[in-house]
Amino acid sequence: MNNKGKGLLALLGVAAGAFAFWKYKNMSPEEKQRLKDKANETGRKIKEKASEVEDTISEKYDQLKGAASREASNLKNEANKMGNN
Repeated sequence: MNNKGKGLLALLGVAAGAFAFWKYKNMSPEEKQRLKDKANETGRKIKEKASEVEDTISEKYDQLKGAASREASNLKNEANKMGNN
């Protein structure tokens, strides 16, 4: 992307931020509270989902680690049997 395109994107970003700020400033206290509650709920859901993903990854890692360990042990036993023959 050329510099002109980046500058236009930056300008659009600043304009969107200014509009959001103006919109927030003109909200009623009830609307502001609803927005805050929605943001907090969304943040809670994201944290919860991240925790679930972390747990799933940990479980899969432990399963793979156990399978690799068993396979290494099996290969070692087979190598020992071949060496003894």
